[in-house]
Amino acid sequence: QVQLVESGGGLVQAGGSLRLSCAASGSVFSINAMGWYRQAPGKQRDLVARIMSGGSVNYADSVKDRFTISRDNAKNTVYLQMNSLKPEDTAVYYCYADITSGRLGLMRNDYWGQGTQVTVSS
Repeated sequence: QVQLVESGGGLVQAGGSLRLSCAASGSVFSINAMGWYRQAPGKQRDLVARIMSGGSVNYADSVKDRFTISRDNAKNTVYLQMNSLKPEDTAVYYCYADITSGRLGLMRNDYWGQGTQVTVSS
């Protein structure tokens, strides 16, 4: 079993910063990709940022130059540094991971965290 545990959400004023963390634990054999999605009320869940095992990253256009995704391979953890936050960034942020698991690395699945609320006040 693999679990994703998120932390770091909260309430911040516009222009402020927050840092989200997501740690994968359990029978992790390798991590193919990790990232963050977000879902605002009444809207679909959209990609915010993703980092691949080779280190390549991609961002939603709406967060480029404001958000930075990074990872600590030794800790199986991904971070999202969010700067210059705007009210439209308000959403539940979900950690996502594409993980190969099991002692022999024979299982590959997508995993989701429980979600963390980010609220940006104007």
